[in-house]
Amino acid sequence: MAHIELKNVTKTFGKQTALRNLDLEIADGEFFVLLGETGAGKTTTLRLVAGLDKPTEGQVFIDGIDVADWGAAERDVALVLQQYSLYPRYTVRQNLEFPLKSKLRRVPDAEIAERVARVAKTLRIEHLLERKTDRLSGGEMQRVSIGRAIVRNPRVFLMDEPLSALDAKLRETLRTELKNIQMNLGQTFLFVTHDQIEAMSMGDKIGVLNKGRLVQSGTPNEIYNNPRNTFVARSVGSPPMNLIDGKLVSGRAVMTAANFELPYAGASGSVTDGRALTFGIRPEDLQVEEGAPVEALVHDIENHGVEKILTLRVGDTTLRATAPAQMRVMIEDQVRFGWDPEKVALFDHGTGMSLRHQA
Repeated sequence: MAHIELKNVTKTFGKQTALRNLDLEIADGEFFVLLGETGAGKTTTLRLVAGLDKPTEGQVFIDGIDVADWGAAERDVALVLQQYSLYPRYTVRQNLEFPLKSKLRRVPDAEIAERVARVAKTLRIEHLLERKTDRLSGGEMQRVSIGRAIVRNPRVFLMDEPLSALDAKLRETLRTELKNIQMNLGQTFLFVTHDQIEAMSMGDKIGVLNKGRLVQSGTPNEIYNNPRNTFVARSVGSPPMNLIDGKLVSGRAVMTAANFELPYAGASGSVTDGRALTFGIRPEDLQVEEGAPVEALVHDIENHGVEKILTLRVGDTTLRATAPAQMRVMIEDQVRFGWDPEKVALFDHGTGMSLRHQA
C-alpha cells in the first residue's frame, strides 16, 4: 500500500500546459477516482505518478519520499490501460506469469503458480488459463490485463479508463468486481475516467479536473450534494443538475429568461436582492404534480424502467425532472412542476462559484 501526494505540480508540453499547480493527496488504501473531460489532464497525472513523465515544476511523493528521480520500476506501480497490454501469442497463464519472471522481481516457481491461481480465481478466468489471449473477448482480455497488475502485488494500482471500450453491461460488472478487489486487497488505487457513473459508484474520493486544474476533491456524496461550482454541478450526476439563471427577490427565486418564480428556503441574508445568480436543482428535486406553481411542456421522455426522465420546456428554458415509471405522460403534454426549496444551490452568475463555498 502507499500514500501518494502531488505538491504544486505543473506539467507542460512545449507551449501547452497539461497541469497547473496541482495539489493532490491519495490516502493509503484509498480508491481515488480522477474525473474529467478529454484533455483535462487525467492521463498526464497518472503518468507522473507512474514515473513515465517528470513534472515541469512541483514534487511527487510516495509514502513521503520524493520520487522525482525514481523510474517506473523503482516505484513499483502497476498500470492498467484502456488498450489491453497482452502478448497475443502467449496463453492467459503465460501472460499472468510474465511480470513475475522479470530479472527485477524473480519469484520462485511455486509462488508464481500460487499467485496465478489466486488471481485467476478472483477474476473468474480459471477456465481461460490455457487459452491464447488473441482468442479472448474484450471483457476477458481486460480481466487478464487487470490480473497481470494484481499478480505483482504492487504498491499502487494506476488505471487509465480501463473499462471505456467495453459494453455497458460488462462495464457495470467489472466496476463492481474492481471495487471488491480493491477492498479485499486494501491497496491504493488511482483510477482515471471521463465517466461520472464510474466515479460515483467506485470512488472513496473523487477529484474533478478541468483544464489541468483540480476543481474539487471529496467523497462522492460531497461532490454530488455540495458542488464547488457550476462545472462540477454539470459534471457529476446523471442527469446533471439543472442550472437556471435568475435572481432573488424578497425571498423568492425569479428566473429571468424563463419568466417564472419559485420559493427559496435557504439563508439569503448575504445575497443582495437582484444579484445575478444561477440556481441549481437536481432533477430528483423537481416535483411534477398537479397544482404545482409552474406550467411546462413535456419536450422529451426517457424511460429508464424504474423511473422516467422528463425534459420540461418553459419558454426557451429546458429542465430535467425524474418521475415515477407509472406516471402517465406524453410528449407535448402540459404539466406543472415545483421544486424542493431546501435542495436549491446558489452559484454566482459571473464566476460560477457556489455561494456556500465562497462563504
